[in-house]
Amino acid sequence: MITTHVLDTSLGKPGAGIAIELERDDNGTWHLIGGGITDADGRLKTLTPPGPVMPAQYRIRFQTGQYFAAQLVTGFFPVVEIQFTVVDGAAHYHVPLLLSPFAFSTYRGS
Repeated sequence: MITTHVLDTSLGKPGAGIAIELERDDNGTWHLIGGGITDADGRLKTLTPPGPVMPAQYRIRFQTGQYFAAQLVTGFFPVVEIQFTVVDGAAHYHVPLLLSPFAFSTYRGS
């Protein structure tokens, strides 16, 4: 399973209302396999269904420009894209985004 959440570190609050897409690389071609909008807690609980995922390269795209524009804030990154490798498809891969208008970071969570 792959999950994510967004924390707006400039406000110290969840990043609610952020559009997200999840894609998998299948031999050089990216395929959309999940997506949605973060909830009031900054989470997207339906990124993938519960259970194993295929071991592969993945990328998550966060539409951060739309999020900041809705708050009347000018951000530097209109899109944040994170690529990562799933080796054990049965493991839980949590990929959070810590976001501010001029910086972001991520890590493999639990």
